Amino acid sequence: MAAHDYRSIPAKIQKTVWAWLERVRLWAWNSQAKNFILLALPYQTSAILTALVAVGYAKLFQWAEHWNSTFIAANPKLIWLTAPIAFLTSWWLVRFFSPMAGGSGIPQLIAAVEVGNDEEKNDGSWRFLNVRIILVKIVSSIAMVLGGGAVGREGPTLQIAGSVYRTVHKLLPPFWPKVSRKVMMITGGAAGLSAAFNTPLGGIVFAIEELTRTHIAKFRTAVLSSVILSGMTAQWLLGPYLLLGYPKVATVGISFMYKLLAISVVCGVLGALSCKFMLLLDKIRRSLKSWGTQGAFVLACAFGFAGIAWSFGIYSLGSGETLLDHYLFAPDVTPTWQNVVGRYFGGIISSGSGGAGGMFAPSLTTGASIGGLFGHWFGEDRGELNMMILGGMCAFLTGVTRSPFTSAILVLEMTDRHSVIFQLMYAGMIASVVAHAVDSRSFYDRMKNRLIDSVPGLRRPPTEEVME
Repeated sequence: MAAHDYRSIPAKIQKTVWAWLERVRLWAWNSQAKNFILLALPYQTSAILTALVAVGYAKLFQWAEHWNSTFIAANPKLIWLTAPIAFLTSWWLVRFFSPMAGGSGIPQLIAAVEVGNDEEKNDGSWRFLNVRIILVKIVSSIAMVLGGGAVGREGPTLQIAGSVYRTVHKLLPPFWPKVSRKVMMITGGAAGLSAAFNTPLGGIVFAIEELTRTHIAKFRTAVLSSVILSGMTAQWLLGPYLLLGYPKVATVGISFMYKLLAISVVCGVLGALSCKFMLLLDKIRRSLKSWGTQGAFVLACAFGFAGIAWSFGIYSLGSGETLLDHYLFAPDVTPTWQNVVGRYFGGIISSGSGGAGGMFAPSLTTGASIGGLFGHWFGEDRGELNMMILGGMCAFLTGVTRSPFTSAILVLEMTDRHSVIFQLMYAGMIASVVAHAVDSRSFYDRMKNRLIDSVPGLRRPPTEEVME
């Protein structure tokens, strides 16, 4: 009998098999399974695209940061040339090609979620998330960091991811089962954070804590699948890694918490105040109507940043990964107040100048410099010093974002130091309370409202409106 001579198979068995296969086919394409597959496909496609873009963006960002560090280390005076060129270029790209590509990108993502609507005629999210923004965001932030600007790539990655998800949603054909545009954009933010930091739990918590106030059950499958796919794709391309390695930590007692309390209070106050300063710079720049006066303002910011870098050292430059690596892993580290001042004011001026760039990494490094300085004052050993550094990172990021759970989970996942989770949550809680005492509303909330109000006729949905 020939291997493929199906005529020899008893007719009854053959008929049964074909009937079973036909039943499977009908079930797959004429039931809820079909809709489930079609509903999941846009999220999965967007997650992989997000990871690919995020990894390429990260490589470019790291190259630009390394190039600037090498360039300035060879001749520190060159910061007076590179900073003005970078600041002006970054601002010009945003000003003339895509105004909504400026700044961190997270307020734009939150604004897009708020004004998004599944009815095309009522949807305003395209103003904050689109393909042009992806291109301008990447080029503008790379230009900024090439000149040493103290910005990060994490916030921009979230806006880029949201734009990818919204674009995929826009390209869905009319016959496709209805996919919520708001859920797509929220999921994009979670996937972007997962790919940027290699922190899937942080992406999920951020989606719950910052991007929406609705119940996670409405879109948990979409968020989980997107976070997993984008994180795994990024990990496949970059390999398993922790953004901050495995810093040594110590076992501490109750007395240590008083020291962490002092760090958290200071970081909470300074984090909230830094947001006020950035909002003030943004307000001043927006009040200048002509491009010439705005350019002069940006140039003044650039020279101010160059003065900070010249006065307080190269740790003021870039996202601050060099400072984090030195503080957490160098065998002999002596934190200084100059590093605190340089990171703090360098980040404020860079973010407020009008170009593109994130606040997550600069906030983490500013908190690390504050925690390290306190640890140096208290004369702690290496393990306790690192715990103060990690606590300062979590507290300052909370002071800026008002998202204590996200901050604690991010630092935890970036270091794999599960033993410090309670200290991180404690630092985030204290910083959140203190920051709210300084300003009852977060930077993201105020900036989101400013962005929405800057678009004439943009519909703002009622606050009680929730996603279906």
